[in-house]
Amino acid sequence: MKSAKAFAPANISCIFKIYLHQNPRWMGSYGVGFTLNEGVTIKAEESKKNEVIFNNSPINFPTIKNVIEKLTKENIKIYVNSKLPLGCGFGLSGAGALASAYSINKMLDLKKSDRELAVLAHTAEVENKTGLGDVANQFYGGFCVKLRPSSYFIVSRLPIDNIGVYCRYFSKLSTRSIITNQKLKYNINKSASIALNKIKKLIQKGEHTSFSDVIKISKEFAAQSKLLKEKKTMQAIKEIEENNGNASMIMLGNAVFSDKPFKDSIRLKILNEGAHLL
Repeated sequence: MKSAKAFAPANISCIFKIYLHQNPRWMGSYGVGFTLNEGVTIKAEESKKNEVIFNNSPINFPTIKNVIEKLTKENIKIYVNSKLPLGCGFGLSGAGALASAYSINKMLDLKKSDRELAVLAHTAEVENKTGLGDVANQFYGGFCVKLRPSSYFIVSRLPIDNIGVYCRYFSKLSTRSIITNQKLKYNINKSASIALNKIKKLIQKGEHTSFSDVIKISKEFAAQSKLLKEKKTMQAIKEIEENNGNASMIMLGNAVFSDKPFKDSIRLKILNEGAHLL
């Protein structure tokens, strides 16, 4: 039986600004985010029906099903394995779509380029309203700044790599419910413009941009956009700051990331590695 495997990293979004377009291919986001050493491992194999298995359990995974349908009329079974949870801001919908595209392309010898596959995965994300900018980051890997919409796949990298980041997730947050809310979208884009201008100024100064600098700007964005409102998330950030750490909300999840260990956090690593075949 034919099969193929691929990996795509999780992505934490710090700041994002929604970019609308009538064509889902070109809709996306501006923003800042980084990929992690953990993510999703995908195995694609021939099957009697299209099916997705997440950590040994059948699941409705719309971005992956969309990718299968875009690539082939053959039936494919996709096995997804991840140590991270769905719906908590780690970009697993995008990672799953991207690694599935790589795996199916390899298995069926479709001869599509990595860039073509990434565009397809990005479009699947937008069509399913599960994300806007994760796939561009996951394609390149690293600490990415998108000053043009993610759909263009043009990023700049900040020299922040191979360092620890500490995370804790409390509950899921629906990306669809956020990016389709007109009032929230206005607050997000207004706050994101201010935050991205601050990031641009740091880059233009040519000085070393530290992780703590980005977290502080991210925290301001989270508060000003009105996205930071879940009590457990707010309390965790407050406690980290009281212990001389920096923390912000993971976009989009009721979850926290920090440059210092904190209660019940897991240690991950910022890694400059994009999606790839296994």
